[in-house]
Amino acid sequence: MAPQRPRGAGATQTKGARQGAKPAPRAPGSPELYAALDLGTNSCRMLIAEPKGAGFQVVDSFSKSVQLGLGLEKSGKLSRGSMSRTVQAMRICQQKLKRHKVRRMRLVATEACRRALNAKEFVQRVQRETGLRLDIIEPEEEARLAVVSCAPLVSPKTENLLVVDIGGGSTELVWLDLSQVPRADRPQSIMRLHSGFKQVAADIPEARVVDWISVPLGVATLREQFNDVDDDAARFALMSWFFEENLADFSPYHATEPTERFQIIGTSGTVTTVAASHLGLKRYDRTKVDGLRMTSDQIDKVIRSYLALGPGGRRADPRIGSDRHALIMSGAAILQALMRCWPTNRLSVADRGLREGLLYAQMSADGVLEDQRV
Repeated sequence: MAPQRPRGAGATQTKGARQGAKPAPRAPGSPELYAALDLGTNSCRMLIAEPKGAGFQVVDSFSKSVQLGLGLEKSGKLSRGSMSRTVQAMRICQQKLKRHKVRRMRLVATEACRRALNAKEFVQRVQRETGLRLDIIEPEEEARLAVVSCAPLVSPKTENLLVVDIGGGSTELVWLDLSQVPRADRPQSIMRLHSGFKQVAADIPEARVVDWISVPLGVATLREQFNDVDDDAARFALMSWFFEENLADFSPYHATEPTERFQIIGTSGTVTTVAASHLGLKRYDRTKVDGLRMTSDQIDKVIRSYLALGPGGRRADPRIGSDRHALIMSGAAILQALMRCWPTNRLSVADRGLREGLLYAQMSADGVLEDQRV
């Protein structure tokens, strides 16, 4: 499947609102709750939050590896086992939504359901057994919501911005030109993209989307394509170069590489895991990872340490975790390819993504957020 791109060329979290924290108590008369669920190729994740200022505060969360896309590369269909695991996870989400009396929600599915021949039947089964209705979104919406969620991490000095979302089944890249936007307005101009890549707001200058692309290769799908290669290092190299070949239709790939006022923001489990490994964290801590800035050399050092460990060593490494050891090298292969194409000492790590973007878009559309500079 060829990468998808357009014709032609979340949200903020208030201080103390952490995904891993215990549910925050609600005060009487507090604002209505919102929910966002992201069903990807590998994971099912949900946030429940309430509006607070220009952002939101997380009230409850859920995350589980369901491997919905397992075997999809070969069969073209979602397997019975994968669907059953996912339905079980969705039941837990339904219970949380009911417990918190959430009425405003957006529940979306991405690449695995976009590609599966039996996706319609699966969505119907989810609704029949849980009462939840999944919306299979297009790559453009997935890309722009990921961009929106990363807006608070944009440096005021950044004029060229690349946002990368490495998912289980696909990887989205969005290149933004911020050079015409005043420094103080840059994060806010990016948040306005939740309604589309073509902005209509007139009160602040626009963040211009130079190009975007959705590559149908994520940590799970890329790993499956090279599953028959036994040698660990050879498999890694093949995955990295194969991913780069799929960037040929992305116009910035052919441009002169920027050296100043350029920033990459990476949002994915791969990037946060690499960051945690760089920090030597044996127990993941979002407060130390989200917003961390890494250099190309630091990223390369972590990736080389993963290769030196081998499959057995990675499985036992507490920095990687038992739920990610099998996919970390395919994600690292994608990250290495990106750093090879656009070397920078300013890669910002984002522990945020589609769910945060979904929450921000809903709250913004309802007018429940304060309109202020970030």
